[in-house]
Amino acid sequence: MTAFYDRLETLSQHRPVTVLGAAVIDVIADAYALPWRGCDIELTQQSVNIGGCALNIAIALQRLGITAQNALPVGQGVWADIIRNAMAKQQLASAVTTDIGDNGWCLALVEPDGERTFMSFSGVENRWQQSWLDTLRVPPGSLVSLSGYQLTSASGPLLVQWLESLTSVTPFIDFGPRIADISDDLMARIMACQPIVSLNRQEAEIIAERYHMDVDNLGCEWLARFGCALIVRHDKDGAWFYSPESQGHVPAFAATVVDTIGAGDSHAGGTLAGLSAGWSLGDAVLLGNAVASWVVSHRGGDCAPHYQALLLAHKNV
Repeated sequence: MTAFYDRLETLSQHRPVTVLGAAVIDVIADAYALPWRGCDIELTQQSVNIGGCALNIAIALQRLGITAQNALPVGQGVWADIIRNAMAKQQLASAVTTDIGDNGWCLALVEPDGERTFMSFSGVENRWQQSWLDTLRVPPGSLVSLSGYQLTSASGPLLVQWLESLTSVTPFIDFGPRIADISDDLMARIMACQPIVSLNRQEAEIIAERYHMDVDNLGCEWLARFGCALIVRHDKDGAWFYSPESQGHVPAFAATVVDTIGAGDSHAGGTLAGLSAGWSLGDAVLLGNAVASWVVSHRGGDCAPHYQALLLAHKNV
């Protein structure tokens, strides 16, 4: 991966980035098995971390030296105070604050093989208002990151309307596990904005079934139908990318998996960092793979590597 190290040395921001989505609390616990009806299982608490897809992306970008406008609603309450203080320690701030309620939180159960299952409680991060969006300044040429959690909330239509109002931006959307909950009408409007879409293996199967596509030929059929870029993440097997300009496979980096919390978010953060530097989609996905491999090797979802640490890790590889 010497070529990757050389590429990493050129990481320098050229495009503005806006990250819109959630900042929540992740209560992470080890579980020997998932709960079943009527059971009472003993959990071992790992940690209480700040999290949320957008916040994990914001942390990854900031640690890679990429400045972003972070539109992560922070409210008033116990959870919001923890988030506000933790963000300050990370040298992050949100462009959206409100007093209409507290932030949400999530219980993440981690099984012995590292797989995680979430149980989420919504807060202000899913109660978007037009006045919040009106305060955001998104110049032409920007990358705009959105999450499926917000797009499937009651605020989804408002957020898509805002996205449609922007001029000459590139949306980057990681739909996540809620992809099946997006209505056909809203999905059509989202895809008309020509986003770069990032899916994991399971989400790719869901989208293939939804649109009657062959999952083994998903990239080509996706391009024929939507004409916009697609990334399909296959964990240790790397990732595939498809765009009207190019397509290919990007290898994964070796990792000893501790847990997979935040892996997809951090992959998005790394990929966005590469795109903001003007890199090709393939090179950006390779950076996403590197960041994700680091994150799955550490506890929690807010552990993306700092630029210098990532550079050092790959210097002699």
